[in-house]
Amino acid sequence: MMWRDNLRGIFYIALKDLRAYYLKPPNISWGIIFPLALILAFTIRQPGEVWELVPGLLGMTLLFGTTSMEAIVITFERRIGALERLLLAPISLPALLMGKVVGGMAFGLVTTVAVLVVSGLGLRGRPNWPMLLLTLLLSAAAFSALGAFVSVAVREVFEAQTLANFIRFPMIFLGGVFVPLSALPPPLRVVARALPLTYAVEA
Repeated sequence: MMWRDNLRGIFYIALKDLRAYYLKPPNISWGIIFPLALILAFTIRQPGEVWELVPGLLGMTLLFGTTSMEAIVITFERRIGALERLLLAPISLPALLMGKVVGGMAFGLVTTVAVLVVSGLGLRGRPNWPMLLLTLLLSAAAFSALGAFVSVAVREVFEAQTLANFIRFPMIFLGGVFVPLSALPPPLRVVARALPLTYAVEA
């Protein structure tokens, strides 16, 4: 049946991307080290408020983990013709795109869980684990889809990385990672409410 072919296609496309692109030591280490380095820079200035940064740290790790490689992988495969070969497979276009998104989601969740384990000492009280996992899953889907959207808008790999950074860095500073939304001017608060990272951090 067609839906079974689509499900198999989603699984194998995601698995191919994870093996070929995502699960390489440099990619995993970068996805974990970069957000931790940013948080360390802020905690050196305010060492008593580490726990307040944990939600932002998780959201930022998930954002970078899902979008960094997602945008590059699709752009690269389109450049070398691999994406056109995938289009010839007996699956629908939405299933192909879903396979790409699921691969990015899986990588982002792996790096975020690793950071969650490391930063768990900064959490206060007992988190609502079902709600936390649901938030991470939905946020991973949104961020990975954003990475796929970026790849559609460019032709070269370096353009994908540049556009992704152009979108991500304003999200970090307006999405409540380092500065609470209540501290932002009203016009910037309106902008922040349009960013998916804001809801990931608040949840």
